[in-house]
Amino acid sequence: MKGTIQFHDATPETLPLLHDGLKALSVDLGDAFPLEPGQLHGALFGPHPACHGLLALGADEALLGIALYAPVFSTALGCPGVYVSDLWVAEDARGRALGPSLLGQVGSRAAAMWDAGFLKLFSYRSNLRARAFYARLGFAEQPDEIPLRVSLAALKQN
Repeated sequence: MKGTIQFHDATPETLPLLHDGLKALSVDLGDAFPLEPGQLHGALFGPHPACHGLLALGADEALLGIALYAPVFSTALGCPGVYVSDLWVAEDARGRALGPSLLGQVGSRAAAMWDAGFLKLFSYRSNLRARAFYARLGFAEQPDEIPLRVSLAALKQN
């Protein structure tokens, strides 16, 4: 990419930028965005952090991209990995290899922090542009896996 890009782990001071990137991703995907800054702060910096944040900033400190990621473990692979829940690149920064750079930074950080040996993420089936991007990077769809989700409130009722 033209210019200098700096990658920074999210801090309480940069939390508003990470929140802005997550909100922009939701807008791009047409998703609801109920996440409040306090919730994000707790997830990243609370007594039991649930995830890590990464920011890509331009030379002028402009937000160019973000990633939100967390540890995961696979008994099938026999090693820890990293799950990327959110990846976003600003529209004007797309097509210049920032997405692969963000994922590479996530992978390096996860390997250093918890010896991650793989990276996993999900893409909306309808997001053909994202799926083509991931395929170019070598991601393979897992046809035997079906994502499932339940709220803890609903689980308690069963």
